[in-house]
Amino acid sequence: MIKYSVCILFSVLISLSGAAQPRLTLSDALSTALKNSYNIQLAKESLEIASINNSYGVAGGLPLVTAQASDNEQITSINQKFPDPSRDVQRDGVSSNNLAASLTGSFLLYNGWKVKATKKRLEELQSLNQDLLNAQIQNTLAAVTTRYYDIVRQQNFLQTIQKSIEVSRKRVEVIESRQQVGMSNNADLYQAQLDLNSLIQSEQAQKLVIDQGKTDLLNLIFVSPDSNIVIADTILVDKSLKLDQIRALLPTNPQLIAADQQIKVNELIERETAALRYPTLRATTGLNISKTNSGAGFILVNQSYGPTFGLNLSVPLYNGLISKKQQQVAAVNTRIAKTQKDNLLLTVETGAVKTYQAYNSSLEQLKTAQTNYELSTRLLDLVMQKFQLGQATIIDVKIAQQSFENESYRLVNLAYTAKVAEIELKRLSNSIQP
Repeated sequence: MIKYSVCILFSVLISLSGAAQPRLTLSDALSTALKNSYNIQLAKESLEIASINNSYGVAGGLPLVTAQASDNEQITSINQKFPDPSRDVQRDGVSSNNLAASLTGSFLLYNGWKVKATKKRLEELQSLNQDLLNAQIQNTLAAVTTRYYDIVRQQNFLQTIQKSIEVSRKRVEVIESRQQVGMSNNADLYQAQLDLNSLIQSEQAQKLVIDQGKTDLLNLIFVSPDSNIVIADTILVDKSLKLDQIRALLPTNPQLIAADQQIKVNELIERETAALRYPTLRATTGLNISKTNSGAGFILVNQSYGPTFGLNLSVPLYNGLISKKQQQVAAVNTRIAKTQKDNLLLTVETGAVKTYQAYNSSLEQLKTAQTNYELSTRLLDLVMQKFQLGQATIIDVKIAQQSFENESYRLVNLAYTAKVAEIELKRLSNSIQP
């Protein structure tokens, strides 16, 4: 008598994997993906760049200090004439030296609050990159989890095929036993053998699907595709999700937060471009040293040094309306960012509702599918008993076997569909945990 277990609580048979193969749990896969993901690493690098740029120095709010020095040596010819001919000088190859050095500092006093707007924009860019990193982490976790459970689903399919193979082999054995006593013909035996061979081919094809799925998973977590892994898990769906709770968490979606921050960035760019039309006032100070030596001529030594102080006012009067055009373009970019955010919000809300509908429908269907699966299991068991007693035909067994396979596949697919919907709902609500 053949007994069957509930397929939705499937665990991969250890005998299929080999003791030497490492087992990969979902937690291990997620941890590895977070550690190795190139997309996450790139997002982290972008965040680091934004963090480095977030400073008053980059915003232009810190003093500027410059030091300059020059030392020029010259060989000249001098021909100087004076009212008193005795003072006339005429010499060739006269050497002269001009040494100059300065230390200058300037501090911005006012430029239409452009520095303040720029510093705020750099802060928003850092926050925006942080949320883009969070979004990439959520996307990576969702992709790995979905791929992981797809492998579990395919392994459930394989288990169903293997159980059906057991039934087909038993059917062949019964027919061969009957044939030995003259109670069965070759046609029944050939048909039973054909059905068994077809299932064996399906088993081989399904193993290929599983192997390729594991390769894709390893690629997704950035591990060598040559690695041999064993995945022994079940598809367990979180049935506690509620649409109202999901919608309440949508504002925490990092993509939506990033869209809000992009609007703020564009508004600050507007303020920066508007500041270009305001005067700029700088305070300057410094120290100058100059010394000139000449071997001949009117002045033999000229030396000066001392501090300098001053104010520098720059008033933009006209530059071809470039600043005005830049401000107009910045305003358009702000409106575009707002439109993109509204569109993203609608897309996320729509996706959440549709995904929850699929999630809820799958959970409802799972109840019936579970019952049908149990009935098909009992039916197949009963028909096989009757077939062994000669009270059922080979056609009856084949029909019961197909019903068992169909209900098993349907049950697993519904569980996987519900799980994928659960993963997507948690991704949209920023609640996937590694």
